Amino acid sequence: MGERSTRRRSRRTTAKSELDQTLLALADPTRRAILLRLTAGAARVTEVAEPFDISLNSVSKHIRILERAHLVRRRRHGREHILHFNPAPLDDAAEWIERQRSFWTARLDALEAALRAEDRAAPRSESGRRRP
Repeated sequence: MGERSTRRRSRRTTAKSELDQTLLALADPTRRAILLRLTAGAARVTEVAEPFDISLNSVSKHIRILERAHLVRRRRHGREHILHFNPAPLDDAAEWIERQRSFWTARLDALEAALRAEDRAAPRSESGRRRP
């Protein structure tokens, strides 16, 4: 039992850290712009860096964060580094967000129903106002 629960916990931790890496990568507008560029197709690092008013070294740091989040894959062709967009982590993040939305929508709907039922059940005074 100990080994099985440790493996399950490890998978959850890994999934959580992957989600954390994805959200961290998406938190920066430069990285989002890089991803947007790569949705148009694969590109060399220098092509990706071209529109930015920052050093190639800075763009490379952003790319490494995107690679760590598995949003970007790098392929080497001789001296060139070709970057490809990988949408799978975005799908995982969207799935997590949708689960959160569903959970909280259900909770808030239940709260609203409980409050409406409480309002209907509250005794009213003769003037139509609820008693304090």
